[in-house]
Amino acid sequence: MIYGILDNDLYKFSMMQAVISLFPKEIVRYRFINRGKTQFPDGFADRLQNEIKTLSYLTENGRSKEDKEYLLSLNFLSPFFVDYLSNYQFDPEEVTVTQNGGDVDIMIEGYWFRTILWEVPLLAMISETYFEMTGQGYYQLASEKVFGTNREITSSINRDKGTKFKDYNINFADFGTRRRHSLENHRNVVWDLITSAGSNMVGTSNVYLAKENGIKAIGTMAHEWIMFHGAKYGFHEANKLALQNWVNVYGGNLGIALSDTYTTDSFFNSFDTLFAKTFDGVRHDSGDPITFGEKVIKHYKKLGFSDNVIKAKTIVFSDALNFDKVLKIEKVFKGRINTSYGIGTWLTNDIPGVKPLNIVIKMDSVFINSEWVPTVKLSDEPGKYTGDKETIELAKRILKV
Repeated sequence: MIYGILDNDLYKFSMMQAVISLFPKEIVRYRFINRGKTQFPDGFADRLQNEIKTLSYLTENGRSKEDKEYLLSLNFLSPFFVDYLSNYQFDPEEVTVTQNGGDVDIMIEGYWFRTILWEVPLLAMISETYFEMTGQGYYQLASEKVFGTNREITSSINRDKGTKFKDYNINFADFGTRRRHSLENHRNVVWDLITSAGSNMVGTSNVYLAKENGIKAIGTMAHEWIMFHGAKYGFHEANKLALQNWVNVYGGNLGIALSDTYTTDSFFNSFDTLFAKTFDGVRHDSGDPITFGEKVIKHYKKLGFSDNVIKAKTIVFSDALNFDKVLKIEKVFKGRINTSYGIGTWLTNDIPGVKPLNIVIKMDSVFINSEWVPTVKLSDEPGKYTGDKETIELAKRILKV
């Protein structure tokens, strides 16, 4: 279900290193958000809690000399951090799971540098456990025992996607760890896409699968990085300080900035000439992608960037993509700015008869001066606002959203 420490997304490790460097004493909470209002089967919480306990024993992946050498080859990870990661153990005591009927509540609490690794594998476990318990997407042998996904069908679906990207010469990456159908299917998807899309399959967010398949591990920061700064330093300063702290740790490495934590318009107030030159580009994760892309280009022009400089910048689109959406975006921005596409659920949970879960885990609060201070995310799409309602309204008033 989870292969090991490296079966996680790169941005969790990059943020983890930054947290260890800058915020080693901070304590945080995360909460599970069931956006799709899925009703979970009886016994789900107990089953998930057992799976969580198994994480503390994982040693298969991330511990070996070969794994350490691979992590060190990612030159933005320090030897100290790689050594720490190779000895890291998940602590099940940091996670609480309860169930009331079909509703499941999950909370994670502890030091930020430790609890930061829970989000992605826990979401993957929630998804896989749910589909195993409901039987969705699995076929049966004559013995009537569940065996796995139908490889012949899923391989055809995956290869058809890869071929389309290759035919249109569009680069993309797998961002699908969090809501994958299963580890088995995720492995198969990545392999099918590599063999069908060729060099247009530029990488994966999953570090384990990047290493195993010899492709690039992709990722920088997530919303929690900016959300933490908002809780600790205030909403006006959040984007600026989050970007500056990122540069303090990574210099020019990992240079894709996440723009929509407190809306893109607010982000641009902080994304000045220095940051615009330092960062390679920005990532889109909510709202209309065409509108976003036009805003990005307009902002670069406002800063005095020439067309040639803008063409060298990158927008990573990553919000609920499929091929049709990608093609529409590509037609608008091809030749105007670099584009890349991080695609998640449509790749790793596109199985006949399966409705993927709409689930997330977000930072909920930060322990500051002996009290819990709520964190919020506004995004460019009101339906994706997360956090305490009163604090959301406060952030909107302060930022004039």
